[in-house]
Amino acid sequence: MTASTTINKGDRLLHQNVLGSRRFSNYWWATIVTLGATGFLLAGISSYLKVNLLIVTDPTQLIFVPQGLVMGLYGTAGLLLALYLWLVVLWDLGGGYNEFNQETGTIKIFRWGFPGKNRRIEIDSSIKDVQSVRIAIKEGLNPTRALYLRLKGRRDIPLTRVGQPLSLTELETQGAELARFLEVPLEGL
Repeated sequence: MTASTTINKGDRLLHQNVLGSRRFSNYWWATIVTLGATGFLLAGISSYLKVNLLIVTDPTQLIFVPQGLVMGLYGTAGLLLALYLWLVVLWDLGGGYNEFNQETGTIKIFRWGFPGKNRRIEIDSSIKDVQSVRIAIKEGLNPTRALYLRLKGRRDIPLTRVGQPLSLTELETQGAELARFLEVPLEGL
């Protein structure tokens, strides 16, 4: 759920930072896709110009139609994918925080979205509207382990980051801590 959890002001404010798309794995894949796509594009250009633009191999021996052309198209598609991955990291999609303030009786959930009119995703509510903290666990090929905030008259609000699932111990600990702080039941165990 969080990169860090802070409780302060006499234990009346709980602030949880939520890690977005600025994770090591996203930097890794964006770099790998960029390097691979650049190689394919340079191979396609090399086969057209008959000039070796690569260090590791000599694509000048490729016939431009169809091999060089296809490699150039793969490179272009890969660079477009890499651009998207780098923009997702730059925009820090999904990053934000959860703030629970017992002093004012408010809850604020904030996340960054795609640029545009709805870039800032903010959900404000009252602590009185909280029914429970719910743990959702789904095992299998695509496992899900997440915490949700159940509010009266609203959909459940996800509190954990998207992507790598939390360990069961960490999920239970964070869920219990939040339920104890908000003085509501913990569901789903």
